[in-house]
Amino acid sequence: MIRPATVRIGAGAGFAGDRIEPALELVEKGELDFLVFECLAERTIALAQNARRSDPDGGFDPMLLERMRRILPAARARGVRIVTNAGAANPLGAARAVAALAGSLGIGPLRIAAVLGDDVLDTVRSEPFALIDREGTSADLPPIISANAYLGAAPIADGLARGADIVITGRVGDPALFVGPLIDAFGWSLDDPTLMGKATVIGHLLECAGQLTGGYFADAGRKQVPGLARLGFPLAEVSADAGAVFTKVPGSGGQLSLASCKEQLLYEILDPGAYHQADVVADFRSVRLEEVGPDRVAVSGGGGSVRPDTLKVSIGYDDGFIGEGQISYAGPGAVDRARLAIAVVRERLALIDARIDELRCDLIGMDAVDRTGLGSCPREIRVRICGRAAREEDAASIGAEVEALYTNGPFGGGGATRSVRPVVAVASTLIPRDRVSPSVVMVEA
Repeated sequence: MIRPATVRIGAGAGFAGDRIEPALELVEKGELDFLVFECLAERTIALAQNARRSDPDGGFDPMLLERMRRILPAARARGVRIVTNAGAANPLGAARAVAALAGSLGIGPLRIAAVLGDDVLDTVRSEPFALIDREGTSADLPPIISANAYLGAAPIADGLARGADIVITGRVGDPALFVGPLIDAFGWSLDDPTLMGKATVIGHLLECAGQLTGGYFADAGRKQVPGLARLGFPLAEVSADAGAVFTKVPGSGGQLSLASCKEQLLYEILDPGAYHQADVVADFRSVRLEEVGPDRVAVSGGGGSVRPDTLKVSIGYDDGFIGEGQISYAGPGAVDRARLAIAVVRERLALIDARIDELRCDLIGMDAVDRTGLGSCPREIRVRICGRAAREEDAASIGAEVEALYTNGPFGGGGATRSVRPVVAVASTLIPRDRVSPSVVMVEA
């Protein structure tokens, strides 16, 4: 088999609701071999499991089909292969839905690989596993609705090796979405921790898409980024030795610089010498970055040690309800009236014996985020009162009492809103690697 000298791989999404236009721009102008959509956060898959309760055929990213509808024709015309974790709680259902969409668009033949095996709910329910983000074990949690292990790159590479044009996964490590295509293209060994560590650097830099090209990096007056409204997403030109040059489509908005790459390299990293992934414990300390042209940064170095014997598992569980109410005050004395409104609601919740486990009261624009007490005294303010309760009716009472301030509280309140929603919380544990069995199912269109 003839291996390529370089592979061009692009980041088409950094979260579930990301823009689609930059991904299409990458496909049409980026001369890509692979496009990756990274769409899962920690809670996303638990919410998807909840959705699948009411619709067994659902449970995948609701934007998946729209992404494919807009991207697939251009990708197929240019031979761009797609990898995504938008399968969420139902990768096989997602693959079948994409196959049906491709048929309706007249696109085919098409091979879609669904990566299964990350759902370890039965395993986690069968015995207690120590939690890694708090005291206790999985057995101490309220009713568990999901448990998904972070898989590695192997099943993604397997699906591509079997001829998949699209690979759809559930929970995998974010960098693995990029490492899998590189393993397939270059024939890298999963048993080479140095290569896997370097590949993880590449995947980690790309996984948040627009963050690398100036999104989230931008700061008015301090870090100017041009063309944010037309932010272009990044791509990497990767060589067989796992060196890479990161860039974006010429003429697209944003900027890819040493500073934006350094910030992303450190993003969500607790220990740069030991970044635990399913395929490697990556070491970022030897990474070197060099600006080699406008919006072009070369990245080299990095390494790693042998993969861990355990896999991280995100556990989703029901955690009661959150009730919320908001109301605005303006003009002279707005802040004092807002504080009086909060006091009234607090007293009312006690009078009606609402069983609220946690209650937070914010003055948005004054102390909702910056709670140092150093803010100015504005002439308009929005009250936000939010609480958690075990029972839905208790949570709903918060918004009801805020709305009652219209005629029962300080004068001049307006724009009241109220809501109540179930809470899906997340805890984390580690389970032995041999308790997880990834597999690949091929779907034809």
